[in-house]
Amino acid sequence: MSKRLFPVLILALGIAGFLFLKMTRPEPAEVTATERSWRVNVQKLQPGSHVPVLPLYGEIVAPEQVTVTATLAGRIDQRPVSEGQRVRAGELLVALDDADIRPVLAQAEAQVADLEAQIRSEQVRYRNDQSALESERAIEANARRQLERIQSLVTRNLASQEDLEAATDALARAELMVSNRERAIDEHPARLQSLQARLAQVQASLASMQRDAERATVRAPFDGVVTGVQVAPGDQVSRNEPLLSLYPTEGLELRARVPEMYRTELVNALVAGETLSAFSEGQQHRFDLVRFAGTADPAGTEAILAVRGSPQGLRPGGLLPVMLERPERAQTVAIPFSALYGANAVYLMNDDNRMQRVEVERIGEARASNGERRLLVSGEALVPGARLITTHLPNAVTGLKVDVADPGASEQ
Repeated sequence: MSKRLFPVLILALGIAGFLFLKMTRPEPAEVTATERSWRVNVQKLQPGSHVPVLPLYGEIVAPEQVTVTATLAGRIDQRPVSEGQRVRAGELLVALDDADIRPVLAQAEAQVADLEAQIRSEQVRYRNDQSALESERAIEANARRQLERIQSLVTRNLASQEDLEAATDALARAELMVSNRERAIDEHPARLQSLQARLAQVQASLASMQRDAERATVRAPFDGVVTGVQVAPGDQVSRNEPLLSLYPTEGLELRARVPEMYRTELVNALVAGETLSAFSEGQQHRFDLVRFAGTADPAGTEAILAVRGSPQGLRPGGLLPVMLERPERAQTVAIPFSALYGANAVYLMNDDNRMQRVEVERIGEARASNGERRLLVSGEALVPGARLITTHLPNAVTGLKVDVADPGASEQ
């Protein structure tokens, strides 16, 4: 073979081998673009009636708490109770020393006795003035007749001028005595009224002293708990100085501020006769909404809730978080908070397993049977059987394809 044909043969063999390999190569698998789907949890909706709850943070108060003060100045003789002690109605709380009370009471009684004696003296004086007036008028009449006789004798020069002047003076003195006596009798009603007014004043003072003396020994007016003890036996106290406080074991209240947006709803429910209750964590304590405070401020109005049942463990001044049950709402759904997007939107799964954004109305919070917090919402799209997407997706958008993570599970 010619050497010039040898390279051509090699080239031909190479081309033939390439064509053979190309013809016998495997066909590559056809690649098609597929849409990604997101696995989510869903809740099959069943609208019904639910009771929304309103979280509140309130303070326990004792509206019937009384503060015992010293009715008189004196020394503390007895104080058999201590801070936080429970007492029964009628038990001794505190007593002032009787030695400090008796002199004050005796002084008031002496003032009454003195005014009563002055009134009796005035009445005796009045009777004497009336008797003396008759005698003094008789003396005046005699003096006038004597003056007339002297004047007659003087005209006949049978009596001197000095006798006439003496008779005139005697008549003037008699008239003066009658005038003074009549004025004393005329002033009797005013003097008697003044004495009687002073007597009424000291009698009132005596009654006040007797009342204060009785209250100097203080006994519990009801079953309660002692608090605010500020004195000990032997302390010297002044009048109206606070000694201790006592609040009843029954009748405690919870005062919590309610936002203004809920006040009208709650007030209308109370007017309609509904019973609105509140409960603490674990439902250890329950309360009934009874009324609202008479004043409000921009932060809201104080709701007043009465303790239902035993107030065991509650103390005035304590802070307590509670859940207030609002009026029942129909055609609502309790959903997890994770299902909410923004302020008022959720996503439903349509028949094509795609997300569909719908608007809802937020009613408030609700509690599931296991105590879990839920969001209570309503809306026209929340129909029975609708599938609510409860998994919160950061890239949620209408039309996004999703799959149910657990088709056999259904949340309520």
